[in-house]
Amino acid sequence: MFISSNYQVIIPARKGSKRFPGKNKVLLKGKPLFQHSIDYAISEGILPENIWVNTDDEEILELCSHFGIRTYSRNSSLANDFTPTVDVIEDQLKYFKDHHINCDAVVLLQVTNPLRPEGLVRKALQVFEQSFASSLCTFSPLNKKFGTIKGSHFEPKNYSPGQRMQDIEPLFYENGLLYISSSKLILKEKKIIGDDVYPFVLDHVFANLDIDEPKDLLLAEFLFEKK
Repeated sequence: MFISSNYQVIIPARKGSKRFPGKNKVLLKGKPLFQHSIDYAISEGILPENIWVNTDDEEILELCSHFGIRTYSRNSSLANDFTPTVDVIEDQLKYFKDHHINCDAVVLLQVTNPLRPEGLVRKALQVFEQSFASSLCTFSPLNKKFGTIKGSHFEPKNYSPGQRMQDIEPLFYENGLLYISSSKLILKEKKIIGDDVYPFVLDHVFANLDIDEPKDLLLAEFLFEKK
């Protein structure tokens, strides 16, 4: 099943990373990290011509050309540690408009989440279309007791000391596996997550993986072996 061309997949993959230099190109199971998101999108029924890698990295641009994947060369002004992702996506949406490329909504796949459950994009797009929400974001249950430490004092935030876990009000965290945002939301409100965001909840081990440091590759390798 192929997914409508009304959606464009954007995979941001900038060159710089202070904490993990070359992160987006590091090899994982013999492939550059960014390629795993490309392969996943294709496996979910996204046509290659609707998959875009947004980057300022010449090597990534060259590799994508070899893979037959479309690219958008990011301006250096949008390639620093402090650039919000929404600015990057907004810039590319303006390019789509100028070049008459149809895009009702963006499917955002982060390179640092190389593993996603099978069928996630297909199911999420179906839910997104039926929900009439301006955006969809994946969340996972926190299942933790947490609080803050100030000096030598711990202050619980979501529970009372001694309270059973099953009696605590459920909390959820944004796991980064998938974002779907209408183009109107991004262009008019400069948001990826709208006020009416649809919370797509999944409790999956892949939600625990976010490659931010070299040590995170160890978990990625382990999960790849178990998938």
